[in-house]
Amino acid sequence: MKILVTPSSFGECGPKPMQLLEESGYEIQMNPNKRRLTSDEVVSLGSDCIGIIAGLEKLDADTLSRFSNLRVVSRLGSGVDNVDLEAAKQYGIHVRSTPYGPTRAAAELTLAMVMALLRNIPMADRNMRKGVWHKEIGQLLQGRIVGILGLGRIGREVAQLMRAMGCILIGHDLLPDVDWSVKNQVRLVEFPDLLAESEILCIHVSMSEDSTVLIAEKELAHMRTDAMLVNMSRGGIVDEGALVTALKNQTLKGAALDVYSKEPYTGPLTEIENVILTPHLGSYAKDAKLAMEIESVENLLESIHECKLGAT
Repeated sequence: MKILVTPSSFGECGPKPMQLLEESGYEIQMNPNKRRLTSDEVVSLGSDCIGIIAGLEKLDADTLSRFSNLRVVSRLGSGVDNVDLEAAKQYGIHVRSTPYGPTRAAAELTLAMVMALLRNIPMADRNMRKGVWHKEIGQLLQGRIVGILGLGRIGREVAQLMRAMGCILIGHDLLPDVDWSVKNQVRLVEFPDLLAESEILCIHVSMSEDSTVLIAEKELAHMRTDAMLVNMSRGGIVDEGALVTALKNQTLKGAALDVYSKEPYTGPLTEIENVILTPHLGSYAKDAKLAMEIESVENLLESIHECKLGAT
């Protein structure tokens, strides 16, 4: 039997994930294309596989229906937005993820983005490389009002880091944990108030099933003109066209994005100076990635074993 591994960089951070797979006795099919696979490529490479260690490729109902032996999808990452969970259930496919693996890595990158925005680090670096010695004054993080939209695992970790830096914290969540918020000095506010009060707005929500845009022209207009926005959650939550307009018109001071509605991103934000763009690096820290890869393999093998026991 075969296991398909779709993430193109799987195993690059250390040998243990591959060792665990090889010791399992299954035939291992790696991604030969070194990029995100299409649905047809996933099926072609793993049509007879029993398990998939999955990246961000689309595993919709049509794709899942084309596998004859598939029993487990082990997602390398916290979200399962790219997997049709109802279809997986219908076809008897178990879906697992690594929800805690990216937490610290994404939170630390959020902090790095905020610091880079406040101190104009990318602009200073670009100027130096052009031979321009120019000092543009920045701001301290200490004392800033940081708003956190989405107080799940990553949002809470960001809150802890920001509190340690001396920030004033406000937050909004559809299902807020009031006790946690009080204990961690995060003042819960309504969504419009979060937009209006935040000097730095950090977005850490999951994409809704209907792909609703949460931050568009109206919401951006409700924010302070000296505010900065950081989206580390999902592409499509922020209307990129509206963000371009706000940054160009200077009704928003700056932004940093790690996720986009379409990836790889090559749109007009690349031409704007007061925005920092990174290529979906949220969990892409060596320590965190290695831990997630090990967990994804362990999840896969455990679920395959459970499926076999259930079949006897």
